Amino acid sequence: MSLNKKTLSFIKRMYPSVDKTVFKPFITVSREAGSGGRPIARLLAKELGFDFYDEHLVDLTAGKLKKRRELVASLDEQQQGIMQGIIALLTDTGLSKDKYIHGLCEVIVSLAQKGNCVILGRGANFITPFGEGLHVRVIAPFLTRVGYTASYEGYSKYEANQRVRHFDRERKEFIKRYFSKNPSNTNYYDLTINTAYFNIEQAVKVILKAYKRKFKKRK
Repeated sequence: MSLNKKTLSFIKRMYPSVDKTVFKPFITVSREAGSGGRPIARLLAKELGFDFYDEHLVDLTAGKLKKRRELVASLDEQQQGIMQGIIALLTDTGLSKDKYIHGLCEVIVSLAQKGNCVILGRGANFITPFGEGLHVRVIAPFLTRVGYTASYEGYSKYEANQRVRHFDRERKEFIKRYFSKNPSNTNYYDLTINTAYFNIEQAVKVILKAYKRKFKKRK
């Protein structure tokens, strides 16, 4: 059985033991590199008084699996490169991709059950029950994202171009590897925001309206 089929099978097996009635509203944010997804997700969490989970998911998964952070990070959607992989190999006994994704799924489902959180990336919209959360995708045209990356992160246009391509590729490969999905498919989201037309504050306002609309009868 392929890795992505194993992942989907694990998620299906996990849910019979999960009481969906105890889920509190949560938000997942998927994003194209350089689109502003992270600052949008962070501000969204601040406006709602929610917890924000991004890189801390690596720490939580490492704790769940009782593995070193470097090893878990080497399998994350935002891999740090060859050196991190070497460090992971030298400092731990190893971690299979199966065990990594199972641990990540359990962490994300646990956070979603508690609710009142914004989860960035890691295929969280494919792991959590679609109807129990608001699932958002943040996009922008490629050249717009290159411009944002150069302006706000201090890279040259060439460096920004390479970074956007690199992180786009890593994130797409992560979703394909573990979930056999295309993250660009808008059917997987409640809302898609194009930041070529909305700044961060405007995007957050739109998402807040969608959140209140979807969960108007829930707290």
